[in-house]
Amino acid sequence: MALLYNAEIVNEGQRYRGYVMTEGEFIVRTGAEADLPAEGPGSLEEMMKKAHRNIDCCGAMLMPGVIDTHVHFRDPGLTEKGDIDTESHAAVAG
Repeated sequence: MALLYNAEIVNEGQRYRGYVMTEGEFIVRTGAEADLPAEGPGSLEEMMKKAHRNIDCCGAMLMPGVIDTHVHFRDPGLTEKGDIDTESHAAVAG
């Protein structure tokens, strides 16, 4: 489990100081740090104790679950490196 905190979260049309918790490759929880209790169960401190890895984002912007689907096709030209078929498959895999 990893906890990314102190991040400028942009999610579902909102922007706030928050956190993202992951398990493996999945996001399991996200929210605003201001909504957490200051101490005790459910606090940021308690989540940090449970996580195997804590990452202070130092206010950097974090957009949970965003995938960049932008692709540069090499067709026409440079098709020996990739064409519409191979680059489309690469985009889906990404």
